[in-house]
Amino acid sequence: MEIAKNISQTKIIKSLLAVVLGSIALTISAKIKIPFYPVPMTMQTFMVLFLGVSLGYKIGLASVFLYLLEGIMGLPVFSNSPEKGIGLVYFTGPTMGYLIGFLTASFLASKINTRDNFFMVLTKLVFATSTIYILGLLWLGTLIGWDKPIFELGAKPFLLAEIFKLVLLALLTKQIIKIRNFI
Repeated sequence: MEIAKNISQTKIIKSLLAVVLGSIALTISAKIKIPFYPVPMTMQTFMVLFLGVSLGYKIGLASVFLYLLEGIMGLPVFSNSPEKGIGLVYFTGPTMGYLIGFLTASFLASKINTRDNFFMVLTKLVFATSTIYILGLLWLGTLIGWDKPIFELGAKPFLLAEIFKLVLLALLTKQIIKIRNFI
């Protein structure tokens, strides 16, 4: 009985550590900007999908949720949040739909398994990423008005970078899934 209790406590500690490290990784991925045309690319969407694939839906979602909660509380975790953070005001701004989409994308990415071939993995990643953009564009259109060129403002500049990130992640997925076994 004592062995089962120790195993359970170890699993909880590993899970909590993975959640915190996942949130930190997501924060770092938001802050690193890679020069890309026509707008700089961050690795945020890559990391959101990576967390789902590598940690599974429970820990992946918890990591993304913790990241969002940290930002809402005012920590400067979001891509363009100022050094002191501005919390809920930033969260409810133009990027809120995309940020909420991180949750759906991480969940959907967690459904990728080792039996999926490259094209199935890529299809699932495209679908997961699409939820980020759909929710983002819906919120953006609601916030700034549907008479504006919503797609051109909120998606088109990022598509080339997204394709690059999705192909890269699809190529690495079989190895990344193995991380789940350590938690």
